[in-house]
Amino acid sequence: MKTMNYSLVRILFAVAIGLILVLWPDVAASYIVITIGIAFLLPGIISLIGYLANRGAASAKYSRFPLEGIGSLLFGLWLIVMPDFFADVLMFLLGFILIMGGVQQIVSLSVARRWMAVPFAFYVVPSLILIAGVIALFNPTGVRNTAFVIIGVSSLVYALSELVNWLKFMRRRPKTSFSVSEDKIEDAKIIE
Repeated sequence: MKTMNYSLVRILFAVAIGLILVLWPDVAASYIVITIGIAFLLPGIISLIGYLANRGAASAKYSRFPLEGIGSLLFGLWLIVMPDFFADVLMFLLGFILIMGGVQQIVSLSVARRWMAVPFAFYVVPSLILIAGVIALFNPTGVRNTAFVIIGVSSLVYALSELVNWLKFMRRRPKTSFSVSEDKIEDAKIIE
């Protein structure tokens, strides 16, 4: 039986995802949120169908209404209907977290100056984090697109690296298979 080559599958998926994220980062964000919405929607539908199917059964008097399932279904629908809103909300949250992280690091460095000299270079990274957070708050779509382009380029680099490794190592792969059948296994001697 011929086995599937998983390296080629990984390469193809990485190239597809990378190209989509690089060429259409604004659309990719919406589709990611829609996919998350589907992940919430399906369990809600399944729990509601299960409840309705068992409603007439004898055990139905002990089953309760699937309130969590309805919540999951409604949240999933909301994500599917308004994906851009949620993508922007995530970027606002990321911006807020970056601002808090940058401020916290700057404050920590300022406190550390009380007992030792802190070179100016140590303030560069926290300042950049703070600036990135402010930019994310005031331009969430631009930050989102930039983040997706970076992820897409990384995915393409991964695909290229995987392809090079696959081409390099598949040529040197031994022609014989290393499978062990039962008739080739010998019983071990028991040493006492």
